[in-house]
Amino acid sequence: MFLRSVKAANGRYEYLRLVENYRQGDKVRQRVVLHVGRKDLLAPHLDALVRLLQADQPAPAWVSAEEVSAPQAWTWGPLLVARHLFDSLSLGPILDGGARSLRHGQPLPERVFALMANRLTRPGSEHALAQWLEDFYVVTAEGRRWMPQWKTSGRVKVSFEQLRLWYQTLDDLIAEKERIETGIWQELRHLFSLEPDLVFYDITSTYFEGRGPAELGRFGYSRDGKPRNRQVLVGVVMMDGWPIAHHVFAGNRLDQTTVGEVVTDLRQRFGLRRVVFVGDRGMVTLKNVEQLRQAEQGYRVGLQRRNRKDIPHYIEQAVARGGWQECPVGITASEKSIVPRTPVQEVPGKGPGVRVFVVHSEEREQYERGLREQSLGRTRKELEGLRLRVEKGELKEAAKIGAAAAKILQRNHGHRYFAWELRQDQFHYFEHPVNFSREQACEGKYVIQTEEQDLTPVEAVMAYKQLNEVERGFAHLKGLLEVRPVHHRKEDRVRAHVFVAALAFLLDRALEKRLRAAGSSLSSPAAWLALETVRCVSVEVGNRTKLCVTRGSRHATEVLKILKLSDLDPPQPPEGRETVM
Repeated sequence: MFLRSVKAANGRYEYLRLVENYRQGDKVRQRVVLHVGRKDLLAPHLDALVRLLQADQPAPAWVSAEEVSAPQAWTWGPLLVARHLFDSLSLGPILDGGARSLRHGQPLPERVFALMANRLTRPGSEHALAQWLEDFYVVTAEGRRWMPQWKTSGRVKVSFEQLRLWYQTLDDLIAEKERIETGIWQELRHLFSLEPDLVFYDITSTYFEGRGPAELGRFGYSRDGKPRNRQVLVGVVMMDGWPIAHHVFAGNRLDQTTVGEVVTDLRQRFGLRRVVFVGDRGMVTLKNVEQLRQAEQGYRVGLQRRNRKDIPHYIEQAVARGGWQECPVGITASEKSIVPRTPVQEVPGKGPGVRVFVVHSEEREQYERGLREQSLGRTRKELEGLRLRVEKGELKEAAKIGAAAAKILQRNHGHRYFAWELRQDQFHYFEHPVNFSREQACEGKYVIQTEEQDLTPVEAVMAYKQLNEVERGFAHLKGLLEVRPVHHRKEDRVRAHVFVAALAFLLDRALEKRLRAAGSSLSSPAAWLALETVRCVSVEVGNRTKLCVTRGSRHATEVLKILKLSDLDPPQPPEGRETVM
């Protein structure tokens, strides 16, 4: 980093900016880190600049602007917070089972922490770790920095010996998976008094570049829009918003077929005798319900509104019966200053012991109505354009007209609202006589099914609200942690890769919960991003060098205050100890 003098457009003043070099692809670019101020005013206020960078003493009066430089800077804030959360959950002792040897002088917890922090900040392959260690200030518990030392022409390269360290870390980690997950469960239960009554389960997926391991890499339903890529399924078990276990399945496995296996694991490994299984999107099938009955487990499932003929019937019953019961909490996450109305009503279910609750979220109804109006507008405009093309004779063949209409309706979900026909070689479109009214009736409605006889309507809504929160957490797992694509070819390496993401997800949930408890509106992804403004800067003033820490943005300050982190300085390595590679 260095100071650059820039003249104003009028040529009257010069301004100083703190600039750093960074690499983008094969090119070296520059970006402004800090706008310092006018050059003619800087000399008398140089001490203010130094205090901004948190130097321990103001600069002496004789130091000029030309004698101030910041040759290096590294991202520090996310690492500071990740370590704090890592320690607060006692993950170090849990990971340190003593069964695995030291690698390059560092025990398994420290190596895994580095991988977790990478997942939270710059997720990528193990090959990308080298550049990440160059850009981020990653330290061990004793203050020794992980830093790459292999470079070619100034650019970080991957050394096989260095890369092997991280592959060995993955091997060591997956060998201890069951012990580590059990330890995490016990620690969470101790810290937060978790009651094992509701278990939330959902499936996500990730895809492979290449073939992947034969045991896991299979073609199946792709949630990533990559039907030509082999994939692997990841099932995550959560309790009170905490991920307590995960399972990796072959990519062609049907979601609903995994439920029995997960229930068995919960009973055998965690000693959970009876839990209520909460799922969505067809997770709890008739076969699964029978399995849960035999295992003496309960279930609560949100039924799909579409592709089920009984849903409109349940909703019609609820509207006709009246007698809605107000629920004190909304379904979605946007409830902040005003609690939306969320009435709920029980209607007769199909089958002995089956109970069905219809929930009407006014907040969700308003949101879905807006989506419907947007879809209607786009679809109507495109259908009208198609009608004019047919009228002008630009499109004549019935097959081509039908294909064009189908494409429009599929692209905008228009089939929910419109139908069309050809009459006397002319294209006509109109509101669908059944689908349109059905969509309107279902807007803002949720349908929950269970066989728990002592469950109140309000408790049913609360459970489904938690399920929605779990699903938003899954978006963080797929988006923020970015576990895909997977490049590993060995089955255990794939499982270990997912395990690292799951452990990082645990830290992300810990941060999210701390933010919510403090009443902050920041999401965890926004918080991690804001924390990147807290940076370690190597500042040279005259002949003095000091590692300083920038205070960061307003949001970064908010996060640090919530976590009660006042000491931002990175730990200093022990005397006479070398930094690790």
